[in-house]
Amino acid sequence: MTVTSGLRRVVVPLVSAVTTTALLSGALWIQHVRGGWPFPPRAKTVAPAVAPAAMPPDMAGMTGRAMPDRVPVDATPSMQQTLGVRIEQVGRESLTQTIQAVATVAPDESRISHAHTRVAGWVEQLDVNTTGELVRAGQPLARIFSQELLSSQTEYLAARRATSASGIASAVIASGRTRLTVLGMSEAEVSEIEQTGQAKRLVTVVAPRSGVVVNRGISVGTAVDPSTPLLTIADLSRVWVLAEVPEAGIPAIRMGSRARLEFPASGREPFVARVDFLYPTLTERTRTLRVRFSIGNPSGTLRPGLYGNAIFELPGATTITVPRDAVVDTGREQHVFVSIGDRFEPRPVTIGVQLADRIEILSGLTTGERIVAAGVFLLDSESRLRATGGMGGHAHGASSTPKGAAAPSAAAPAAGPAAPPAARPATPPAGPHTGHRE
Repeated sequence: MTVTSGLRRVVVPLVSAVTTTALLSGALWIQHVRGGWPFPPRAKTVAPAVAPAAMPPDMAGMTGRAMPDRVPVDATPSMQQTLGVRIEQVGRESLTQTIQAVATVAPDESRISHAHTRVAGWVEQLDVNTTGELVRAGQPLARIFSQELLSSQTEYLAARRATSASGIASAVIASGRTRLTVLGMSEAEVSEIEQTGQAKRLVTVVAPRSGVVVNRGISVGTAVDPSTPLLTIADLSRVWVLAEVPEAGIPAIRMGSRARLEFPASGREPFVARVDFLYPTLTERTRTLRVRFSIGNPSGTLRPGLYGNAIFELPGATTITVPRDAVVDTGREQHVFVSIGDRFEPRPVTIGVQLADRIEILSGLTTGERIVAAGVFLLDSESRLRATGGMGGHAHGASSTPKGAAAPSAAAPAAGPAAPPAARPATPPAGPHTGHRE
């Protein structure tokens, strides 16, 4: 009993849904046949074959060939309003291409310096030990004890005392002084030990430039040598903006191309800059080309790592463009519908550059013509249906010619003697079905 009730709960809704769908489809088909919405029904006529010489000019020469894929469609103003048809006049405009790229702020690599010691030793004191700290050129960064430097100072002072006692200037003094400066002592420090006669136990490492400490690679007690980077200092008064241009937009970017840079998180208003370098290779992961801008940053609001947008607006030649919705693309060709009064004629076109909302037309249209800019879908469907021999508006109405009356021939003269009536067929012999009405 439980299984039966469960099946009933599943089957009954399913049958109801199928029945509703069938009734709705039948109603739509009846309306489709009777009303011919949205296009008026075109009556099916049966007429004798027309001689090729009497065929309309636009159909001449088509005997024996396939009919075109699409034919003109007539639509009254009220019908156009129902279909949402919008007409636009063809004109020329400047083909401005907009390319948007992700932009990132980075330090200017030409303004980055590393602080090193010139002797091997150990860090005994750090004067700057915080990443992000602002320093000035010549400011003490760290103090290092070096056995090599201490020995060199002692030898220099001993040579000075010996030379002073003999009263003879020696090249040894000049050589010793040069050695101390090569090992990292400043002229002021050398002058200080000459005056005091005492060797300095620690050598001071100073900042090579003003800027911000972006990396600290040592701590107190770290053993260092000339290859050890102590601190990295970047001057952020001028930074780089790196934009990743999509692969499709690469051909349009040149040295000196202008772009509008936007960094909302910086609090700075959008500004315009010029490309000053194009990288020679693409980023493989994103398939983009990196381009570089050099931007002044005196206020420091453009911080390295900040994301924004670079918008390139590249003006092009003046050409004919149409809305994207106006072009019907079949995969093999493209066409638009040209408005001539209440008639819409399909016309093949050759397209060029495709923008966000416009398409360049290379051939097929001239300035001043009127085209359908919106509501093309139903027009194209009706045009294809009529080209294949279907009824206008998908209607299957009866013939407009009364039953039993012959349709007038297109080649018949307007006046003249009536044609003799056609001979009636002989009465068929009686048979088993005689008397049945057709």
